[in-house]
Amino acid sequence: MVAAVMVILAGAAFPAVKYTARRTKEMELRHDLRTMRDAIDTYKRYSDMGLLPVDIGTEGYPAELENLVEGVEIAGQIDKKLKLLRRIPVDPMTGEAEWGLRSYQDESDSDSWGGENVFDVYSLSGGVGLNGVPYREW
Repeated sequence: MVAAVMVILAGAAFPAVKYTARRTKEMELRHDLRTMRDAIDTYKRYSDMGLLPVDIGTEGYPAELENLVEGVEIAGQIDKKLKLLRRIPVDPMTGEAEWGLRSYQDESDSDSWGGENVFDVYSLSGGVGLNGVPYREW
């Protein structure tokens, strides 16, 4: 009798644990996307103020996501670099440090990166969130 009750309780707890783990990954994904987008926006803000050199065609956005990690020299200051990310985060849904990129010139729903600059990032996961929205659209 006790064993049967334990099996029923374990069966009821399994879905809750499964959704808790997925919800945790989704919170990580939201955090990572927000962190990278904030870094991109900060880079753009600095370039608009004239503190960062602007390459032709980049519209003041970073040319590559790695520029946010490696840093960019601040105009007029030889030894100072603006580093906005310590590292490129790992996508918790794919387990890879690869992200989909969009440039300022791309369409908002584009799946291919034009390569001019990094305006936005998105997950490459084909999964759908608990809220019913695909991770690519977050």
